[in-house]
Amino acid sequence: LKSKRSFLMENFTISELHKKLLKKEFSSFEITKKYIENIKKEDKEINAFINVEEDLALSMAKIADEKISKGDISVLTGIPFSVKDAILVKGIKNTSGSKILENYIAPYSATAFKKIEEKNSVLLGKTNLDEFAMGSSTENSAFFTTKNPVDKSRVPGGTSGGSASAVASNMSVFALGSDTGGSIRQPASFCGVVGLKPTYGSVSRYGLSAYASSFDQIGPIAKNVEDAEIIFDTIKGKDINDSTS
Repeated sequence: LKSKRSFLMENFTISELHKKLLKKEFSSFEITKKYIENIKKEDKEINAFINVEEDLALSMAKIADEKISKGDISVLTGIPFSVKDAILVKGIKNTSGSKILENYIAPYSATAFKKIEEKNSVLLGKTNLDEFAMGSSTENSAFFTTKNPVDKSRVPGGTSGGSASAVASNMSVFALGSDTGGSIRQPASFCGVVGLKPTYGSVSRYGLSAYASSFDQIGPIAKNVEDAEIIFDTIKGKDINDSTS
């Protein structure tokens, strides 16, 4: 870092980073650079990310720092996060872990993502999953197998294994996943982090590549229960684009 202030990769929660940003101990730009550096170092072996959006992340961090300098800050402002690659983000590839969609660019963003984006959080990239969110190990992605950062000889669970691995290995403060029959809860358990499948209808499914629409839910993967609650409180709510919300 160009700054004289030190920033070590620790098991930071949302609340802890928020307090440090408020105290100006470091900027969102500095935090984001460190997380990107950690991804470049750790993800060579773990394979949590399908793609890393470095330029976008740094530009989002600069915007977050401008907001913070003006006192316009929420608990999620400037916090780096990642998104399962079955949740659409406008202008970014959404593969759903399949070669069929390898070059598909999302034309719009999922409602859950937009609600976090509005808080000026920082998107690091899209995370790996079993193809079309069908599986329970993240071994069945069309691109590569994700490893469990707790024990790299083991699977991280699935299908949101990339999201859980990214959070568990300090490559992302939190992540969005999706759960149909355990796809948030199981990898969170395998990787030693917290995952929540929200009550059906409490979070909009708009912008989620569907597996089974009558069961699918977008939800948080985080370091602790407090963080999971912060994310859930942000993404929940009725959406006119989802008739079941």
